[in-house]
Amino acid sequence: MEAAVDHDVVSIDEFDALAIELRTPLGTKYPAKEHAKKVTKQLGVQNGLVYLPGKGVSQWEDSDMGPPFRQRRFFCYLSGANFPGCAVTYDIGADNLTLWIPYTPPSLILWFGTTPSPDECLAKSDVDNVKYIWDLPKYLNSTLADVGSLYVLRAEQIPKSLDLGLLKPTIKIDTSSLLPAMAEARVVKTDYEVAMIRRANDISSAAHRAVCAGFRRYANECEVEAAFLEACVAENAHMQSYPVIAGAGPNAATLHYDANDQPLAGRQHLVLDAGAEWECYASDVTRTLPVGGRFTTEGKAIYDVVARMQDECIDMITPGTGFRDMHLHAHRVATQELLKLGILRRGDGSDSNGKGTIATAEEVETILESGVSSAFFPHGLGHHVGLEVHDVAGKQRLMSTVSPWTVGNRKNKRDFILREDLVYMIKSSASSFSVPGTNVVLGRALEPGMVVTVEPGIYFCREYIEAYYLSKPELARYIDVRVLDRYWDVGGVRIEDCILVTEDGYENLTTAPKGEEMLKVINGK
Repeated sequence: MEAAVDHDVVSIDEFDALAIELRTPLGTKYPAKEHAKKVTKQLGVQNGLVYLPGKGVSQWEDSDMGPPFRQRRFFCYLSGANFPGCAVTYDIGADNLTLWIPYTPPSLILWFGTTPSPDECLAKSDVDNVKYIWDLPKYLNSTLADVGSLYVLRAEQIPKSLDLGLLKPTIKIDTSSLLPAMAEARVVKTDYEVAMIRRANDISSAAHRAVCAGFRRYANECEVEAAFLEACVAENAHMQSYPVIAGAGPNAATLHYDANDQPLAGRQHLVLDAGAEWECYASDVTRTLPVGGRFTTEGKAIYDVVARMQDECIDMITPGTGFRDMHLHAHRVATQELLKLGILRRGDGSDSNGKGTIATAEEVETILESGVSSAFFPHGLGHHVGLEVHDVAGKQRLMSTVSPWTVGNRKNKRDFILREDLVYMIKSSASSFSVPGTNVVLGRALEPGMVVTVEPGIYFCREYIEAYYLSKPELARYIDVRVLDRYWDVGGVRIEDCILVTEDGYENLTTAPKGEEMLKVINGK
């Protein structure tokens, strides 16, 4: 008998036909053992015991209800288990990966259902053993007495069941090595992980298409959010990678806007930043939709700028390319195009007539080096995607912010690029990932198996631009306020896709319509 294949039946409107769209083949196990070996390679040790607790059930304060369950991502990476009350151990020397699961008594099954059995867990995930968690304390104490080293992510995850009075003189508890090793292992995705991210993108792309198809009927941002969520849940994707962002008009100038409660009437367009989660793996997709089905003159001009920024940066993707170089190229394109529109100007007073200009390469570089383009493009070009939407970066971020203003102050996985950061990157060596004479690393080269977003945007946030750019004469001289006044109502434009780095280039995992295709879907053509 041939193996069953998980699939969707999808409609191909262009040909008025149905097609089979393959998912991950049924029977493929979560590659927990492969992941464990990747982590061990990064740890660089031959013996020891890795211990990771999963997430338990939590409740809100003064309530018998709680938030939706969300598994710990590092635990998930080594286990593939997405239910509460578990733990996982990996005996490095014995190459033994064990998933520890809770037992659900019949009295609780009545209320909450059962948890997966050991056999079901073995069928789903590539682990060596699945045992009930009540046997874990005995296993930890006996195994550690033999192997001598325990690796945990952080001190608060040291198992409380350890008999430290007996073990402490003879074992080493390492609370600092596992986190960077696991983060680095997660940067390059396994084939299974790529399949999960692809599926998340397929569902998200279909949901974006559904929103486009109904967009002209919607009257409020909340209807856009509801339509996107409906399409995802209908595909059995009940979790979102992040809260849906559906901002129209000036709301689109707030990067993480989430109120989603304002009318669409009188707004130029809407930015929909929304991505479904599939089997704990994320997607991250943004589209900008014109209200009424047609862009305004100003809206179309900015959309075309962002589209060029994205197209050219995606085309740069290949192993060895520095993400910082892509980011700087996006700023160079933005500077060129905003000069043509007249929003930016040379700054010498010669072109202060409110019209655009074609600047020379040298003039573009002068304006670029001022960092003024960060007024309109204030964030990083993209980030890793995986078990988190802003996934771990490993030992070195895609693009470091290393100016004196920001060194040591960045904990997020996605960057808010200050003007000083941009200037610092521009003035640093473009041919090297490091700053000469220092141990500072500016960024990371792309590698096959990475999944990154490319998400340029142009924003017109009045409060931000007026406070930090128009108030400073040395920067304000590059901005023509008379032209800028025509663009405040645009709010913001962003286009975002998830890109897989391949051996010889890239694959765009996001198929949500954009550009002319998007307009055809919105207008029912």
